[in-house]
Amino acid sequence: MLERKNYCISGENIFAHEFLGLNARVLQSSDKNKIGLEGKIVDETKNLLVFETKNGIRQLPKKECVFEFELGKEKAVVQGLHIIDRPEDRVKNFWRKKNAVQ
Repeated sequence: MLERKNYCISGENIFAHEFLGLNARVLQSSDKNKIGLEGKIVDETKNLLVFETKNGIRQLPKKECVFEFELGKEKAVVQGLHIIDRPEDRVKNFWRKKNAVQ
């Protein structure tokens, strides 16, 4: 769980938050060269996460990777296929689905 002054990011609500600034690692990928790549997320588009790594900027397609996000002491594993969407739409859709269930 990553706690800030006004909010808390956990594995349960990670879809409702921005990924920018989070540290992440690629657990699985259809491209073997991307497995194990880690860094800070500096940008996100509908189909890409952009990592700042030790070796520079890397653009990773969401649909071919499984990501592990560091949330303080907790880690959250997210399939890239589940986050293919514009960041603002992903957040909006998370809250719509959550409120529709209740």
